[in-house]
Amino acid sequence: MFDRDTASKALGIELLAAGNGQATVRMLVTGDMVNGHAMTHGGYVFMLADTAFACACNSHGPVTVAAGADITFLRPTSAGDVLTAYAQERVTRGRSGIYDVTVTRDGEVVAEFRGRSRTLGPGRPA
Repeated sequence: MFDRDTASKALGIELLAAGNGQATVRMLVTGDMVNGHAMTHGGYVFMLADTAFACACNSHGPVTVAAGADITFLRPTSAGDVLTAYAQERVTRGRSGIYDVTVTRDGEVVAEFRGRSRTLGPGRPA
């Protein structure tokens, strides 16, 4: 799935690991990703976490999409920072799942994300 993710790749997001309901991705914050306060725009932090979430929930094989997600920003980051997002499956039941993603900078937690997934039915297009 990540091999076809042109949006994430356009931002320089790297997939470090994925499997068994977990995934780790990394991104360098560039000058084009900061807002008027010289902080990383929250949308980029969300996208990084969402990419880790997508890789984790698709690591089981069936096509799985987001049903919803929310994020809490805890610390600002800025251009030049390298952010890492670690996603972990919390629970799956039927076609639904819940995943938690922690975004860090040098080991310091900067955001927490919770994603809710939905596996598409058989024969559904990817």
